[in-house]
Amino acid sequence: MPLSISMSNRTYSEIWADAQGGLNSLLTQELAEQVHPERDRVVFFQCLVTLYVRYVKIFRQLEEAYDQIVHPQKRRVIRAVLDGVMGRVLELKNEMVEKEFSEYHYMDDVIQDLKLTPTDIEIPIPRYFRNERNQVLQDREKMLSNTLKLMEGVEKPLSLEVHPLNFEEAVKLIQVSERARQGRLRAKFMREIQQDGERQRRAKDRDLAAINHAAVHIQKVWKGYQQRKKTKKDREEEMIFLGMALGSAHSQTCSSILAARANEACRRQRQNQHEEDFQKSIIAITDQLREVEGPDMKETMKDQIRQWFIECHNTTGSFPDYPDEEDGGSALIFSDKTPQQLIEELEEKEEDSKNPKVKDEKKDKAKKNEEEEEEPGLKMLPSAFLTDLDIGRKTFSSIWQNRNESKNFSQRHEAELIKEEKRKELEAEVRLQVDELMRQELANWKLAVDKDKGKAKGKTKKKKGSKIGKKKKKDKDLTADRSIQSLYQELIEQGLLKQAKAINLEDYLGDYSYLGTTLRQTDIEPMPSLSDVRQVIALYAVLPLGSQEVHEKAPLVKAILLAGPAGVGKKMLVHAICQETGSTFFDLSPLNLAGKYPGKSGLQMMLHMVFKVARLMQPSVVWIGDAEKMFYKKVPKEEKELDPKRLKKDLPKILKSIKGEDRILIVGTTQEPFNADLKSLCKVYSKVVLIPRPDYASRYVMWKQLIMKYGGTVTNMLDLSSLAKISDGYTQGHMVQVVQSVLTDRRIQQLSKRPLMASEFVKPLAKTDPVFQDEEEAFKNWYAKTPQGKKRAKAASGKDGEEEAPLKGDKAAKKGKK
Repeated sequence: MPLSISMSNRTYSEIWADAQGGLNSLLTQELAEQVHPERDRVVFFQCLVTLYVRYVKIFRQLEEAYDQIVHPQKRRVIRAVLDGVMGRVLELKNEMVEKEFSEYHYMDDVIQDLKLTPTDIEIPIPRYFRNERNQVLQDREKMLSNTLKLMEGVEKPLSLEVHPLNFEEAVKLIQVSERARQGRLRAKFMREIQQDGERQRRAKDRDLAAINHAAVHIQKVWKGYQQRKKTKKDREEEMIFLGMALGSAHSQTCSSILAARANEACRRQRQNQHEEDFQKSIIAITDQLREVEGPDMKETMKDQIRQWFIECHNTTGSFPDYPDEEDGGSALIFSDKTPQQLIEELEEKEEDSKNPKVKDEKKDKAKKNEEEEEEPGLKMLPSAFLTDLDIGRKTFSSIWQNRNESKNFSQRHEAELIKEEKRKELEAEVRLQVDELMRQELANWKLAVDKDKGKAKGKTKKKKGSKIGKKKKKDKDLTADRSIQSLYQELIEQGLLKQAKAINLEDYLGDYSYLGTTLRQTDIEPMPSLSDVRQVIALYAVLPLGSQEVHEKAPLVKAILLAGPAGVGKKMLVHAICQETGSTFFDLSPLNLAGKYPGKSGLQMMLHMVFKVARLMQPSVVWIGDAEKMFYKKVPKEEKELDPKRLKKDLPKILKSIKGEDRILIVGTTQEPFNADLKSLCKVYSKVVLIPRPDYASRYVMWKQLIMKYGGTVTNMLDLSSLAKISDGYTQGHMVQVVQSVLTDRRIQQLSKRPLMASEFVKPLAKTDPVFQDEEEAFKNWYAKTPQGKKRAKAASGKDGEEEAPLKGDKAAKKGKK
């Protein structure tokens, strides 16, 4: 097939086929596990983890294929399956949290069994999140930058008023300056006297023996330096020869990699071109079908419906009632049922609508029978995505798996597939028109037949939806007379809507935790690594915000709290969420709200504007920095004027109003969660993510990447292992500050002559206070008091009999959606 070759020498269509093959086996396995519950909790969780890892692997393959395949119709099939796999990954993650009572899971044993690497289970961020909204994001950035420029022009220049000094202050200022001047002169004079004395002493001591001794010493040092340099060079050449190090030729980007990147960019351009042609063809083919096949289709339907009228009259002696539009209209007629069966089915539906109690009793009986038949044991929660995945599997096998595309060299759309799809849509459109005509015709037939029998005229059937229920009160729109642009501009001017920093999630550096499973088997709860934190943020925030379908069906997460010491990257993660999903960024931190929109009416207006714009410009992220201040047990005296608890009553109401179709996420960050009322805090933030200081592996990776980022070079002279060991207890923020202080412009210029040493970073590191053990223990103890922490502790102590009971039916589904 003429698709571009990936770096693994496989076409992207082959990658797609491999992913579909893996998905087929997974769906078969899941259906079998639903039939047979698992009684052993450990075995059940192991199956969950294995499913999760395999789905993530398929997720990575589908994301790669969708990003590079240029065929527009294939891309639509892949996109549907990709969203389904994303949603299934989120469901499995939610189920693992429910069963293990922890946000972090360690699966190094499963990775080893499946012969995978940690990179293979890294959650990828689909590139279509931003690529398919590129123009919208550019327009928003322009609007934001233009508004900020206007604000800069309007701002008044700072007044440079000089505070007048009184006589005593002026005298003191002059005295200080004069004493400083005299001190500098005295120091300069004494330095010159000392240098002269040193010169005279050296001149007296200089003799022939001293000169010879100095020459020998210089020769010894120079020869030693030369020999060490030669030995180092020989060792580097030996390591390159053995394949244990890369030479200078490999330090630059390989030409084949550059060519692959250029091909990827070219393929994306072809995707856009093929998509435009595809959309034009859809319009042209639809118009053609409507003109050519539409009239014949209409007449054929009329003839079939008339024939049904006659058959029903011959069978039952009377004309049938025409099916309602809600039931499918005339589509019910062409199902594989006899006229008598169809009439009985319609009558049953009418009885159920008249007697809802009977219908409910039937459902209750069916549920009881199902519960009685269910075997004891653990079963997975109902999935909202398995049906979509099964449809995608059938579409692939029936259309694309064995399709001959030898003539479609450029991978453009296929007109026959468009005709098949649009013919069904046209049939549904024509059916609505035919149903209106045939209802009237049936009424005329009944009128003509019943006229002789003296039956009442004009009896009309009540529609099921004719009952008038109580209308829900809609929230009053306080800004109905204002445009979205004016609201957007006002929020920018007030500093509530800001520009998110260009930070990707992969910039949050951290290595995988390789001993998590081993430690848990020895009853030691390991601290999560930064890689685990990155994974959790991708699952809870990035994937649901990026896809509308995933957000609507997956377990809904409305608010996340990021808790951890200062400098662990909480704000960085918030900006990364916005950057990866193209979200609008709002700042509702207590300090940012101080003095803005005062009073109860002002607060109501502000929240209305923020969440109205957030819904219209979704996806949106609402950041609340220092989230603990909103739930203070007692507000400190110095912060009473700021009124940090303004949003405490209104925020829970806002969370209730956020539905599955609203891609809005509230993210709180805190470095002092101990000061907040824990119960109120956890009611708002359903997910609490504890971010620890980096472990040894993460520190090693970070030192290397940070030094290279700020212009340094990593050589064999730099002992990164020792540096990572010494920096235990320091956060990412501390490490960034140290690297910036060492790698000045002058030091970067000296790198060719004087390579970096680990000792250079130790001195500024020693001047910084690390995260002490007491603070880390305080965070652990605080997290143990949260609902999830209590469940985890209860499970570890073996007192979780009720918690471990398998959930069944509607309760399990509801709990999974919380």
